[in-house]
Amino acid sequence: MADKPLTPRGAATRQRILDVATEEFARHGIAGARVERIVAAARTNKAQLYGYFGSKEGLFDAIFFGSLERIVNVVPIDAADLADWAVRLYDEYLRRPDLIRLATWARLERRPTGHLVGEADRLDDPKLRAIAEAQAAGLVRAGEPFDLMAMVIAMSMAWSPVSNVYAADGGEPPELHERRRSLLRDSVRRVVAPG
Repeated sequence: MADKPLTPRGAATRQRILDVATEEFARHGIAGARVERIVAAARTNKAQLYGYFGSKEGLFDAIFFGSLERIVNVVPIDAADLADWAVRLYDEYLRRPDLIRLATWARLERRPTGHLVGEADRLDDPKLRAIAEAQAAGLVRAGEPFDLMAMVIAMSMAWSPVSNVYAADGGEPPELHERRRSLLRDSVRRVVAPG
């Protein structure tokens, strides 16, 4: 079915499956997610799910890689201002906690060590190119671009839904979020400052 264009009805069914499965995988992980719950909530059947995605793992992959793409598009990197990027990531985790949970399940169940995504998915990472360009322009400290990116992302996740210390919630008082944003912005600026 992936090779044929979807009808509007087929596209709607596929999207319902993705929406329901995103919540199911975010809540239960890959192993704990149940296809039966997904198809029941999406008002479809297993044959359609497997026709669109091939397997439960294929469905997770579609959701996981779609979530990575969403974060890149919704929170594009500005390597000249990595502190602002970190704050925008913090805000996205508040808006969409399910996306960071998906990445955590992928880490726990698929790739407990090393890179979260395979090399083919990292080869031409625009974030790394942007950091390298900012380094060449003297805007960001020297060092391996990947390590700087990893540090900034880790700092942005300090209060994320997968924090080992405290998971923030979008319903907390705005001044609390502003205080965290200010601390995050200042801390990232210090970490990535040249010299």
